[in-house]
Amino acid sequence: MNVLKKFLVLFLSLVTMFSLVACNSDAGSSDGGKDDDTLKIGISLPAATHGWMGALIDSAEKQAKELKESDGIEYVMTNAADPNKQANDVDDLIAQGVDVIVMLPIESAALSPVGQKIKDAGIPLVIVDRELENDAATVVVKGDNEGIGVNAGKYFVEKLNGKGKVVEITGPPSSVTEQRGAGFKEAMESSDIEIIASQSGDFSTEKSLEVMQNILQAHPEIDAVFTQDDGMALGVLQAIKEAGRKDIQFVTGAGGGKAVFEDIKADGLVSATFLYSPTMVADAVQIAADIAKGNEPSESMIVKEATQVTKDNVEEFYDPESKF
Repeated sequence: MNVLKKFLVLFLSLVTMFSLVACNSDAGSSDGGKDDDTLKIGISLPAATHGWMGALIDSAEKQAKELKESDGIEYVMTNAADPNKQANDVDDLIAQGVDVIVMLPIESAALSPVGQKIKDAGIPLVIVDRELENDAATVVVKGDNEGIGVNAGKYFVEKLNGKGKVVEITGPPSSVTEQRGAGFKEAMESSDIEIIASQSGDFSTEKSLEVMQNILQAHPEIDAVFTQDDGMALGVLQAIKEAGRKDIQFVTGAGGGKAVFEDIKADGLVSATFLYSPTMVADAVQIAADIAKGNEPSESMIVKEATQVTKDNVEEFYDPESKF
């Protein structure tokens, strides 16, 4: 009888132990790691609180929150002020074992090795706006940046009757900057328009103000200015006004900022801007969610059309409540 009792005690102990192990396994790890059946998207973006990038960041987080509520997909969003910080952010996302990463590279060349690291880790990658210099991306969602440049170049040829001296204010090194600049030059190749200065304003109003001040001092005759970003256009406008220059006929931007729309409406020095919406990032986040669920993307390259906005159609795009 004693032997039977001992056997029953041992049997019950084993049953209890296995039950506890099973329960702990079902509950997931206690260190905050995600459950095996919980999908998680990593989102790596530049840092910004205003302008086109600020609107893009807001749109990304809004879409990610909606997916969390509707589909239970978790997300981790990071924002970086420089490529090194963004590279470290991505390392953290990889270490957390996210299922998909959405990234807008601060600089194309600097972040291309990071994209490759994501690919080598077996994590699908959705790139937004600025392309990498390799094939690490699973899907690219971007605006027609070359189209923005081409449309701007055609506009300059028309407004200047095919001749004049113009200035180009570019962005930092990236596919966006290269494509907008290439399209602008391509559209003016057969004209007599000369680009007398081309300098980077780093997509910054303050930097563009400083750069344009120097350009105005160096060049007493300028017919028009093409800026690759509406925030930079505002800095250029300020520099021109402070210098009291009357020779510059018009300035154009890109992006579709509210302040630029207001200047166009008021017949100010900005006469046109060229844009695609920052809300395109919502498409990228949705695509990432679909990939995380195991769905193959239908396209590997999604290009948003570039639109020209002037006094004739600005009311269609102007939103007085816009944060951008």
